Formats: sequence, C-alpha cells, structure tokens
Amino acid sequence: MVSGFESIQLATIILLVVAGFAAGWVDAVVGGGGLLQLPALLLVPGITPVQALATNKMGSIFGTTTSSVTFYRRVRPDLWTAIPMAVIALAGSFGGAVLAATLPASVFKPIIVAALIAVALFTAFKPDVGNLTVLRHDGRTHYVVACLIGAVIGFYDGLIGPGTGSFLVIALVSAMGYAFLEASAKAKIVNMATNAGALIFFLPHGSLLWGIGLLLGVANMAGGYLGARTAVKQGSRFIRIVFLTVVGALIIKLGYDVWHDTFA
Repeated sequence: MVSGFESIQLATIILLVVAGFAAGWVDAVVGGGGLLQLPALLLVPGITPVQALATNKMGSIFGTTTSSVTFYRRVRPDLWTAIPMAVIALAGSFGGAVLAATLPASVFKPIIVAALIAVALFTAFKPDVGNLTVLRHDGRTHYVVACLIGAVIGFYDGLIGPGTGSFLVIALVSAMGYAFLEASAKAKIVNMATNAGALIFFLPHGSLLWGIGLLLGVANMAGGYLGARTAVKQGSRFIRIVFLTVVGALIIKLGYDVWHDTFA
C-alpha cells in the first residue's frame, strides 16, 4: 500500500489541504473542483497521471457524499429521479475509465471545449433559465431523459472528468427543467456515483495513493459541507453565477490543453 507521503514536503501537504477544501466547496455548488485538486496532486513528487486521477476520485467521493447528504437534508431532491440516474452514471463512469486506459483524453478535448462554450452562451443569454423548477417531461419520458443524462455524463467523468458536476447541473436545468438549486442537489448524488464507478476501475490496479487520498477526502468533506450550506442559503441565482465562473475557467483550461497538444 502506497501512502504518497514518502517524499512529500510540508508545504505541498498544506497546498493539498487547501486545494481539497476549495475543490469540495466548488463541487458542492456547481462541480468543477477537479480544476483545483488535480493540478495540486500533480505537484506530489513522482506521481503518475493515473495515480493523480485515481487519488483525485478518492478525495472527491468524500466531498460529494458529504454535500449529497447536506443537500438532501435541506432541499429534499426527488430520489426517484436521482437514484436511477446515479446507478446508470456509475456504470457509464466505469466504462469511461476502461476506455481512458486505451485512448488519450486529447482526442475528446476539442469536442468538450465546444460543448462548454455552448453551455456558457446558453446560460449567459437565458438569465431566467434555472430560476424555478418547471419540468419539461413527465411520466416515462422524464426518467428516460434522466438516465440518458446519467449515462453520457457518467461516461465522460470516467473518460476525462473535469467539469462533470457542471455538465450535470446544466443538463438537469436545460433538458429537464429543474431550478439550479434542485439541479445541484441531484447532481451531487449522481456525481458521487460517477466517482465510485471510476474508483471501482482504479482500485484493482493499485493506482491510489491512500494517505493523500484520505487527506484530500477530509478536506473535501469540510469544503463540501460548507459549499452545500452556502448554495442552499444563497439559492439558484448564486449557483448560476458560480456556474458561469467555473465553466469559464474550464473553457480556458481545456482550451489551453487543446492549443498545447496541437501547436506545442
């Protein structure tokens, strides 16, 4: 069992704790905490990209579990929709992780950047979207759409990862008609499942740095609890603002990756 603390300095440990807390807060509100946590993990001496991805998932699942419970106690999201989505998303995430072992993420990043830009423009130019829950579907169609969202975004999380929570939120808002607050509550439950699906794949491969993963988990729990309480208190308007900020950061980060992979 490898802890990850074998050659790490105190300054890096402190940075990991701060990044884990901030990632937990961002994940609880709109998703996208991996933007903060993954770069911090890559500063650990000798860590490989696969170890960083696996350890990031381990830390994140603590945060998403905590924020899921906090949201459920205060928002009471519809579990009849959230649980089937979560189960399908777990399977999708496992499948994405399997494919990630054979295909480079750079193949898919240009598509993801284009999708993020479309999401940002849609949210920015439709300020009333997500203020109130007005469901677009009923009956069986509602659950079919929910499960399709879970499958596609779960697969994305296992394959690439960054922004999974943000994609879940905007899909629940735009395709299903939920308000941002209700969408965030459901997204946390589904995101917890996608983290679990990727971990199921990574565990047998010995990729986890257990010590660092547990440290990040504790920091994520604290950030996730505070973030969920903040989101519930501030409501959908606040979540929309944070959402646009995180999506903008994702566009810059993944856009730079695409430019670097193409022209560097």
